[in-house]
Amino acid sequence: MYEALSAMDPATLNFSDGGLFILNITISIIMFGVALEIKLAHFRDLVRRPRPLLTGVVSQFLLLPLVTFTLVMLLWKNMTVGVAMGMILVASCPGGNVSNFISTLAKGNPALSVSLTAIATISAIVMTPLNFMVWGSLYEMLGPWSSNPLLQELRIDPYEMFKIVFILLGVPIVLGMLTNHFLPRFTEYAKKPIRIFSVIFFIGMLAIMFANNYDHFVRYIAWIFLIVLLHNALAISTGYGFASIMKLDTRNRKTVAIETGIQNSALGLVLIFNPAIFPQHLALGGMAVVVAWWGIWHIVAGLGIATVWRRISNS
Repeated sequence: MYEALSAMDPATLNFSDGGLFILNITISIIMFGVALEIKLAHFRDLVRRPRPLLTGVVSQFLLLPLVTFTLVMLLWKNMTVGVAMGMILVASCPGGNVSNFISTLAKGNPALSVSLTAIATISAIVMTPLNFMVWGSLYEMLGPWSSNPLLQELRIDPYEMFKIVFILLGVPIVLGMLTNHFLPRFTEYAKKPIRIFSVIFFIGMLAIMFANNYDHFVRYIAWIFLIVLLHNALAISTGYGFASIMKLDTRNRKTVAIETGIQNSALGLVLIFNPAIFPQHLALGGMAVVVAWWGIWHIVAGLGIATVWRRISNS
């Protein structure tokens, strides 16, 4: 596997400055749409019913990065630097905005899902840079490729990453919450179309990226498919298992599992192609392909498991 993937890391993907600008706009619209669902009641719920919310936050921001790092280390020399760091970046991102729909489809707890999305999205302003820095540094220290030139140059400036994440998440979230508070009628009218638009637009961006880099994806997709399949399955299992340990009911277990397994890969792609964070002279093919395929697969896997879970009793 390593021989096949090692040729992917140095690949330079065809992604223009115009594409990055559109992707930035897309993530801002996605985050604005998420914020339209955020209300102060979600944070009051954290005080009134802390266990389900804390379970979801711990699962997403502590256990998922830990499980990801363990998987990367277990695969050891079969894992290239680019693929490993792409997995760590995905695990550092907050939940994706489709998780609320998938949780509803699975007969989970939509209220918990929305609250977790709200809290995780705001927390990501700090936790995404922090997790990527911590687990990326551990991989550099303990992994087999510490002398790899790509890994040496992937040392990010956490402040710069925080600043970019704050702009991409913080500003749209504040605008969305203000809109929700002062324009409730507009919010009710707009939030569903914005959610649908953002998902379709993001999938369209991924389709264009795949088309522009068809040769790279065809050459490596078999191994990336298996890695993302395993990673995503572990993410969902971690969420469900931890929620079971915390003695949550079945509805909440489903929801925590979905929130842990649906990641905001759009944010990951924006960060990868942002020259202020990752120098664009680096070969970031492995990272980009992993994050891009996550953007497709987590929706497919989420819809699939939601269809199965609809049949499971919530008692």
